Amino acid sequence: MVTTSTPAEQRTLLLNISWQTFKTMLAEMGSERVTRLAYDSGTVEIMTPLMPHENSNRFIEGLVIVLCEELGLEVKRTGSLTLTRDDLERGGEPDSSYYIQNESLVRDKVNIDLATDPPPDLVLEVEYSRSKINKLQLYALMGIPEFWRYNGSILRIYRLESGQYVESSYSPTFTPIPVTEIPRFIKESRRVGEITCTRNFRNWIRQQSEQR
Repeated sequence: MVTTSTPAEQRTLLLNISWQTFKTMLAEMGSERVTRLAYDSGTVEIMTPLMPHENSNRFIEGLVIVLCEELGLEVKRTGSLTLTRDDLERGGEPDSSYYIQNESLVRDKVNIDLATDPPPDLVLEVEYSRSKINKLQLYALMGIPEFWRYNGSILRIYRLESGQYVESSYSPTFTPIPVTEIPRFIKESRRVGEITCTRNFRNWIRQQSEQR
């Protein structure tokens, strides 16, 4: 077992773990927990979010909802949805996940099964410390169209093309809004407060839309 920590999160690695053991771990740990698990090629990573990590995650989610409201998009928030694929023997739990383009297909579902349901349209990982699991590969294999990675200062946007992620300067979901500017609103929220900053963000979206 290897454990590393930052002021924002703690990561524990378990090596040489079988896929079946990982699925047993998920079942025994249940869903009422703060940890997020990921599995790839015999390695389990257990991430425990601390306050800065979770604050960034929740605040970005609030901004995603504002984006959906202002652009007229429906959304289903699925949080740290456990994403597993038996055929791939891989699994992950992003910090946040959203159905937007495929929202109508899962609107009334209580449980998501990737064997029959589409994956989320957008997932977010907050990584003040880099995961030891290759999340780009993990979520690309699961066919998730858009992946956001925030490291505490930069928001990187990846879009899926031909089965691989390509870093992009824009979000396929929220074009024409330049969502890579979200980190400056995170910084601003620590100065003026989250409600005031969210209001400023909404006004900024409207200005961006008018300029296009």
